[in-house]
Amino acid sequence: MKRFLLSIILLIGLVTQAKSAEVLVEAESFANKGGWVVDQQFMDLMGSPYLLAHGLGSPVNDASTEVSFPEKGTYYVYVRTYNWTSPWYDGTGPGKFTLYVGDKRLTATLGCEGSAWEWQAAGKVMVNDLKTIVRLHDLTGFDGRCDALFFTTDPNTLPPSDLEQLTDYRRKALGIPDVAPKAGDFDLVVVGAGIAGISAAVSAARLGCKVALINDRPVIGGNNSSEIRVHMGGRLEVGPYKNLGNLQKEFTPSNGGNAQPASNYEDDKKMQWILKEKNVSLFLNYRVTKVTMDGNKIASVTAQHIEQGTELSFCAPVFSDCTGDGTVGALAGADYRMGREGKADFNESIAPDEADKLTMGASVQWYSEDNQKPCKFPEFEYGVHFNEQNAEQVTMGEWTWETGMNLNQITDFERIRDYGMLVVYSNWSFLKNHLKDNSSYKSRKLGWVAYIAGKRESRRLMGDYILKQDDIDKNMRHEDASFTTSWSIDLHWQDPDNEEKFPGNAFKAVTKHHVIHLYAVPYRCLYSRNIDNLFMAGRNISVTHVALGTVRVMRTTGMMGEVVGMAASICKEHHTTPRGVYRLYLPQLKELMKAGVGEQLPNNQLYNLGDTLGDWLE
Repeated sequence: MKRFLLSIILLIGLVTQAKSAEVLVEAESFANKGGWVVDQQFMDLMGSPYLLAHGLGSPVNDASTEVSFPEKGTYYVYVRTYNWTSPWYDGTGPGKFTLYVGDKRLTATLGCEGSAWEWQAAGKVMVNDLKTIVRLHDLTGFDGRCDALFFTTDPNTLPPSDLEQLTDYRRKALGIPDVAPKAGDFDLVVVGAGIAGISAAVSAARLGCKVALINDRPVIGGNNSSEIRVHMGGRLEVGPYKNLGNLQKEFTPSNGGNAQPASNYEDDKKMQWILKEKNVSLFLNYRVTKVTMDGNKIASVTAQHIEQGTELSFCAPVFSDCTGDGTVGALAGADYRMGREGKADFNESIAPDEADKLTMGASVQWYSEDNQKPCKFPEFEYGVHFNEQNAEQVTMGEWTWETGMNLNQITDFERIRDYGMLVVYSNWSFLKNHLKDNSSYKSRKLGWVAYIAGKRESRRLMGDYILKQDDIDKNMRHEDASFTTSWSIDLHWQDPDNEEKFPGNAFKAVTKHHVIHLYAVPYRCLYSRNIDNLFMAGRNISVTHVALGTVRVMRTTGMMGEVVGMAASICKEHHTTPRGVYRLYLPQLKELMKAGVGEQLPNNQLYNLGDTLGDWLE
């Protein structure tokens, strides 16, 4: 009897000690991306950056990496992926790809089933080499996406699907420490390297601040980069502080226009410009995901590398949220608004009668090219039908191709971007394959379609002052007048004709330009009213929806950044807060704004539709 019990105990011990061999591989960490691109835009929503096969209808080259397996044996393989057309189409989607482990192609076609981010079974494989190459093989070029691969010797083991549990699982599997290492000592941390962010960083740096500039893409410039391709709207050398904006003359592209070839946006010019600033430390491919608070102040922000998954912690006396989405402010608990205020809220005649959640949308711009000979495009129809009456018979789409105005630009953003791509491909497929008189399209091919969407509006962080229509219409003077806005009040809404053709799913926008006089905006719009050490610059400053229509263009946001950098230098000098600059050191800020921090170069601004027709009123 004792021997029998001992045998049972030993057997239980052996079963308890037995553990499946498991390997988690993040797709964005692949050593060779091939033709796949890293997409980090939605990692706050679905948990991670991912690889995207953005081939415009032509399969992209394989992505590959070497995987180290803990032991030989039979592994069951799962892939976290998403059938991106599922919100509009119930059938098999277009984002198809397969997985190779070594020389073996696994059985499943991935990325084309289901309706959410999920673990899909890829098949099983015998692993004989502990170091084996795995490859993602795209089948269509239509934006298949892969978040992660999971290999296990136990068919009943699978990572969690719940986002919070999956995040914890990832951290443990990848060995990410609970406390992120410190990136360095800084006087100012700027998050977001669009035009506002790079201007804030350099302005502060030239005035003696040690600055960390964090950006979640490999290029800088935001909407004016080659990834999004939007022109620099607004005017320089205007208003009470005409030297604000000189900084932009140093890096602004020579050419203008939307949806133009990549070279027009001169990414390298901006990059070389920022790299030569000795007081700016640039952290590319890092996305801020956490904020640690000390009372009403930000103590630190934590940023995650979008390919490696590693984290860094950034501390400083003051921070500037230049993310556009107000991400740092939201994580810190800053007061913010989204959507449109009603007429009575701020006495705005342009506002709707009642407040609502509508915003301006995001644009997925695109253009086609002359191929010099006939070329084909695959059939593409996934829930949105085009015909002779509703097709857009054009060869490019710029700002008017705008989606998501009736959705949440934060929580629904992947769907918004995906719909932008869906209608581009669907419309182009109809023009190429079904339009009766398509002679002008036979030799044209898609040359570029953005996968980084260009946003106009989401969160607006509230400051000690909220700019409104009345300020601008009546030319209200404020003692803390700072940067000058020159663009008209330019608010977008659904194109009525497009909305009629695609009810509830319009993808075109219209606008009406309400011409303004040049207006100097209060400095109090550039810092948070309830987070003591938070600046903001860009489209997320303290304005109403109506007032956002004039301040959101990039020459204007660049001047905001310059002012923030100047105020940050005063914070350093006097150990004060952004609000303290207004209350105690406003004359010093005015002197800095008068002098500027940029070189006295010729004004290379290109005037665009929407520039004010009025003159500055003395």
